[in-house]
Amino acid sequence: MHLKKLPIGIQSFSEIITGGYAYVDKTPFIAELVNGGKYYFLSRPRRFGKSLLIDTIDCAFSGRKELFSGLFLDSPESGWDFSMQYPVLRIDFAGGSLRSVSDIKERIGKLLDSWEKTYDLEKTSGSIGDRLLSQVPQIFQKTSSQVVILVDEYDKPILDNLEDPTLVLELRDHLKDFYGAIKPLDKYLKFVLLTGVSKFAKTGIFSGLNNLDDITIDTRYSALCGYTQTDLETVFAGYLKDFNPNEVRDWYNGYSWTGESVYNPFDILLLFSKKTFRPYWFETGTPTFLIKLWQSKPRLPAEYDGLIAGDDLLGSFDPEQIRTETLLFQAGYLTIRSFVSNPYEGTWYTLGFPNREVRESFNRQILTLIQDNNEQIPAPTIRNILESGDTDVLRDLFHSFFASIPSDNYRKNQISGFEGYYASVVYTYFASLGYEVIPEDTTNKGRIDLTVKTRSNIWIFEFKVMGIDGSGEKSPLAQIRDRKYAEKYACESKKIYEIGIVFNPETRNIERWEVGIKESADE
Repeated sequence: MHLKKLPIGIQSFSEIITGGYAYVDKTPFIAELVNGGKYYFLSRPRRFGKSLLIDTIDCAFSGRKELFSGLFLDSPESGWDFSMQYPVLRIDFAGGSLRSVSDIKERIGKLLDSWEKTYDLEKTSGSIGDRLLSQVPQIFQKTSSQVVILVDEYDKPILDNLEDPTLVLELRDHLKDFYGAIKPLDKYLKFVLLTGVSKFAKTGIFSGLNNLDDITIDTRYSALCGYTQTDLETVFAGYLKDFNPNEVRDWYNGYSWTGESVYNPFDILLLFSKKTFRPYWFETGTPTFLIKLWQSKPRLPAEYDGLIAGDDLLGSFDPEQIRTETLLFQAGYLTIRSFVSNPYEGTWYTLGFPNREVRESFNRQILTLIQDNNEQIPAPTIRNILESGDTDVLRDLFHSFFASIPSDNYRKNQISGFEGYYASVVYTYFASLGYEVIPEDTTNKGRIDLTVKTRSNIWIFEFKVMGIDGSGEKSPLAQIRDRKYAEKYACESKKIYEIGIVFNPETRNIERWEVGIKESADE
């Protein structure tokens, strides 16, 4: 069976089509967007195919019918007329470095100069917004056609400079001048799409362009970027057959914006190419600013997994009042697991890590930040301890780990004197190993503080802290047994380890370690 080439790093639609590369047909979405509206905004994390989407739309409006043979857009159902060719103005901030206002002016100025030359326009002057206001009507008159405006990574100049608030405000004002010029040009425009990683508050960049339809969290367009399960089973079937589909799904699927979940294309293409499971997307780099923001307002990953959020948290990003949770969601480290929307409650979202890649990698990164040093026991060693059930070594391992956390991290975390803090740290530790970790695991007798499922065993943890309402004097192991927590997993044919831990808030470490073991049902 001949396999089409994997389009790793290719963002040119024409190159993918003519070069024998695999292509997932996104043109049904393009037809729906164009037939249903005019002004759109889409936010997606990095490396999700936004640039390829922009280029595909460019080719469609440019009338390049030969590229769309066999795709939905070339079918009668799409309603697309390739005989109509529209002038397309592309603005792309993805490449290069923009570190000053002059850089912005120069980048956009060169684009405006190129449009003047391409369409033989009269020389324009004034601000970048004024020049756009002058050029678009001229292009309309020259071509007798409405204009298409496509903006890729509209927010990159801001995101690249978040550590300099003064510069961010200056950049924002100049970009606002440019984007704000789009709205008054309505009668000259056929279609407008802006894409980026973040959506800024309407009082910022978009204050002059308030007629955009934000399709970021729109069930219909959840799969506009990324690969669906069906895509893997059809377009990439020849590659998928070499893997266990469930393992691929566990590692890389799970990104959702209230609709069908998708895979990150970058992950899938590299997995199929290199045939090894690695955090390819995560390894492309976590923004330095995000790490610094987390360090100033630390929250352990367990607090994000299952976080309830409203539109105020997910809807927009304000550089002057940055919220870590908003940045984590828009950057792709958190996704929407479920949501409710009704007249009584409004709309609320439950967030969480999308898949094993992000959960494991993010937790591992946080571990390096909360420890006093980066020296960690190799993951295979720890996994062997858990699979073999060596509870004494596991106790010593955690004792050493808690001793490595500097006191400053306790000072910054307001809940560090409570059992929730210690449970969250243990969650972070196990989640960094790729295990299924269930905080506040519900049973018919109560809630298990933490459950960890490995290949061979089930580990049930109950935590107490000395001095907190006398709870530290009670036996956590006795609670596990009194409430029969292990019954929930009695049918899984695995050995169940019941671990009760009492922490001392003065030493910030383990005071008592209680162990119970239940053999699997088939032993």
